Amino acid sequence: MNETSVLHAVDAVFDREIAFLSELVKHPSVRGEEQSAQDFMARELAAGGYEVDRWEIDVNDIAGMPGFSPVIGNYDNAVNVVGTLRSRTRRGRSLILNGHIDVVPVGPLDMWKRPPFEAYIDDGWMYGRGAGDMKAGLASNLFAIEALKHLGLKPAADVFFQSVVEEECTGNGALACLQRGYRADAALIPEPFAEKIVSSQVGVLWFQIRLKGLPTHVAYAGSGANAIEAAIPLFAALHDLEKQMNAPQCRHYDFACHDHALNLNIGKIEGGDWASSVPAWCVFDVRMGLFPGQSIDELKQRIEQAIAEAAKSHAFLAQNPPEIVYNGFAAEGYSLDEDKRPVAREALDALGRAHKFVSGQELEKEAITATTDARFFGLYADTPALVYGPKAEAIHGFNERVDLESVRRITQSTALFIADWCGVEEL
Repeated sequence: MNETSVLHAVDAVFDREIAFLSELVKHPSVRGEEQSAQDFMARELAAGGYEVDRWEIDVNDIAGMPGFSPVIGNYDNAVNVVGTLRSRTRRGRSLILNGHIDVVPVGPLDMWKRPPFEAYIDDGWMYGRGAGDMKAGLASNLFAIEALKHLGLKPAADVFFQSVVEEECTGNGALACLQRGYRADAALIPEPFAEKIVSSQVGVLWFQIRLKGLPTHVAYAGSGANAIEAAIPLFAALHDLEKQMNAPQCRHYDFACHDHALNLNIGKIEGGDWASSVPAWCVFDVRMGLFPGQSIDELKQRIEQAIAEAAKSHAFLAQNPPEIVYNGFAAEGYSLDEDKRPVAREALDALGRAHKFVSGQELEKEAITATTDARFFGLYADTPALVYGPKAEAIHGFNERVDLESVRRITQSTALFIADWCGVEEL
């Protein structure tokens, strides 16, 4: 097979890929509302000759598995879709093509230039919530296969195309694929990290601090205890812990040049009931990172100790300790760089060859300060997970966008990687 013909095949199907991506972005698949997008994905996979497995995640099936994160809210209609493309010969190595279809909330609509799910193109960029993170990756996975089909070919090994939910808050969608029995020799996840391979990623822990106060009329505020204001010294204590964890001597080697790889974020706060009443309650939600190899249980202990010490200096909290609830991400860090097995090296080399043929440059590594679903494959399924996707901007922000020429290059590299890794056979 001629590599240049694969690039031309991607070009030949690229208009279809952009139309597919546009339609997918128009489905507002925030957590709990992914069903229409997954219906669309299932139809497209069935039309493409895949065996389609569409199922609703049962928390009871995955709750005891390594990597499970505590569930937030209702799991009704949390639907995964997997399309399996079977090989006749199975001469090559099997592959999981994984991507998440859930997107984060859009925030105030008046902060967007145009509606967040309009999916419009301007100056070579497609705009819309989820366009970059990571529906463009789902499109590149699918149309890499379509490009091979355009040449009358398909992978000479089984390929499992996974469209999962829950990546943005737990990762339990990918975990449910493992529970379902999906395994392969390697996994490719095209998250939007600007055509670089992710060498390592941090872990993430979500938790909630719940505070009680002593309500009274504001005229007698001195006799009450303000639960919202009591949160302020706890913020400071958590940021002190953040500083300690980012100290040079505490860093994972792949993050040695990152001065601040572990980011703590006070992401949400609620409290009080009335402007003229001293607030009797306050709840705030926190995200904290941890390095590959660090223990989630150890991080929990350090958080609990930091909060307990800070509460001791507050007259009311000393007698009414804050409650800590862990919900959402309980994600370990993962380092592909630490996987020294031959299969990991072979997968990375195959992707490197594909990337160099398309771009003319060596594949650059990057240690990222976020998490992805790669950890499930790398830590719990002995499967090297390659995170490699297009250039995107303002993910999780306003006016999110993805560079369409970057999407084209990623699709070309992915098609070449599949042909190399899996081999090819005639349709």
